[in-house]
Amino acid sequence: MDTFHFDVVIVGAGGAGLRSALELSKSDQQVAVVSKVFPTRSHTVAAQGGINAALGNITEDNWHWHMYDTIKGSDYLGDQDAIEFMCREAIEIVRELEHFGVPFSRTDEGKIYQRPFGGQSRHFGESQATRTCAAADRTGHAILQTLYQQNIHAGTSFFDEYFAIDLVLDDEGNVGGLVVLNIQTGQVQLLRSHVVMIATGGACQLFKTNTNAKINTGDGLGMVLRAGLPLQDMEFWQFHPTGVANKGMLLSEAARGEGGVLRNADGEAFMVKYAPHVKDLASRDVVARAIAIEVKEGRGCGPKKDHVLLDLTHIDAEVIKKRLPGIRDIGLTFLGLDMCDAAIPVYPTAHYMMGGIPTNLKGQVVTLDEVGKPQSVKGLYAVGECACVSVHGANRLGGNSLLDIVVFGRAAAKDIVHNLETKPVDHFDKTLNLSKAAERLNRWAQPQEKNHKTETIAEIRHDLQVAMQVGCGVFRNEESMQSLLKELEVLQDRLDLVRLHDHSNAFNLERLEAFELENLMGLATATVYSALARTESRGAHSRVDFTERDDENWMKHSLYFLENHQLRYKPVTTKPLTVETFPPKARVY
Repeated sequence: MDTFHFDVVIVGAGGAGLRSALELSKSDQQVAVVSKVFPTRSHTVAAQGGINAALGNITEDNWHWHMYDTIKGSDYLGDQDAIEFMCREAIEIVRELEHFGVPFSRTDEGKIYQRPFGGQSRHFGESQATRTCAAADRTGHAILQTLYQQNIHAGTSFFDEYFAIDLVLDDEGNVGGLVVLNIQTGQVQLLRSHVVMIATGGACQLFKTNTNAKINTGDGLGMVLRAGLPLQDMEFWQFHPTGVANKGMLLSEAARGEGGVLRNADGEAFMVKYAPHVKDLASRDVVARAIAIEVKEGRGCGPKKDHVLLDLTHIDAEVIKKRLPGIRDIGLTFLGLDMCDAAIPVYPTAHYMMGGIPTNLKGQVVTLDEVGKPQSVKGLYAVGECACVSVHGANRLGGNSLLDIVVFGRAAAKDIVHNLETKPVDHFDKTLNLSKAAERLNRWAQPQEKNHKTETIAEIRHDLQVAMQVGCGVFRNEESMQSLLKELEVLQDRLDLVRLHDHSNAFNLERLEAFELENLMGLATATVYSALARTESRGAHSRVDFTERDDENWMKHSLYFLENHQLRYKPVTTKPLTVETFPPKARVY
């Protein structure tokens, strides 16, 4: 196969990958960015609401308050040193994005516009903060386009429409590169590098109703599992409260930040029952559960009583058109409703993965050695939603995802530059083990046997998504998850029997979907085993059979290894960099 050599190969061209690539290219490193879609079609483009930073442009603010809110929002499972680092860096990183050319909305004084968002406060929970910096409701789109332009200017190399097959290890067990598939031609290529960075984003295509693009199938996480490395906190999946009912498309928290109200079939603004102080701007896990409870108890709207309403009709139409144009377009396009004069049907939809590839503050991937001590994996980094630093813990606050990707994207790149410049690197003379990648490729090259009819990849993927939604959704329990495990075993058996109908080389989408489904199956088992083990309710992990948070036994991160479905644990880091620890306490909104 053709072989290319780089200092760093980045898998994924979203905001995290592009911010890292920009820092590396500006430091004269040879960088390749591998993406299965054109970079500006990466899922960062869909981030609507904004990016959090305590700029204080609208109201008084302080990064300590931002840190407190993030820790509280994480239900105290977030690592406080990582959270402090992110919140302190936020102010500088947003101003840096502004200087790169991100077209933020402006106040009348010309400052970056900020809006209220859920879970954000001043004076450690005393009053609502106005902290989320926004470019209308297309903030992710603005950031992604800007970072791509900056990378083109810096000379970053792009492998557009290439699919990452597997990590490749050298004869010492260190990461030495990546095997990729050219989607256009079907050609397999080897990218050798001193460092591989995984920035493949989230994986909410694991659930039937979700806000994610079809490309979000956890490819980077699947590669990590197959390399014998763990995934962390996979029991925590955030269901965004306001997805378009029965469709899933996201209606950003920005709609409630601008004054939108959730109402049940009685016209009641019901969030006052669940969060008396902040009402509709409580944390996402709180609002999602509230909606699910309203529907379950018979106060849902519509003929099937299966949703609630997001009401913005009391807000001036010109404000909606100026500050929420994209969200308004979603209502018009998919429902034929104009939120200026009609309430929009909404229901929780799978949105974000709090868990992922365990890393430290520098983005280095972490595993456990034989005695259970954390150790970094040489040559492997992860940033963005696919990584678990962990700044989001059991529940992410809106506006912190875009912040996460640019803060740790930059931090990881700086660490890589330092290591490449100060430590000796090999000259690509070590032997690489290509057997796992070859085995995966050959698996899907097997011909279909004569007169042997097999089901399709699409059928199995659909059944997987439905099973995950029912068995491990907003609420879960021992019975639902044990039943789900049996379903996953059946689905895996069905997948083992599948043969491709299409064996062409150019744009073979059936083959790509087969690779993606393999990755999703690994994440499904990681999720269910992790969720079964955590016998408490915390953040987005809501167990009907264990309704209370258990700080005595569960202030720790789960680590799932694919081999024998092994679960191991590491303690939550509560030692911040410079300020005092915020101890766990009941979350009151």
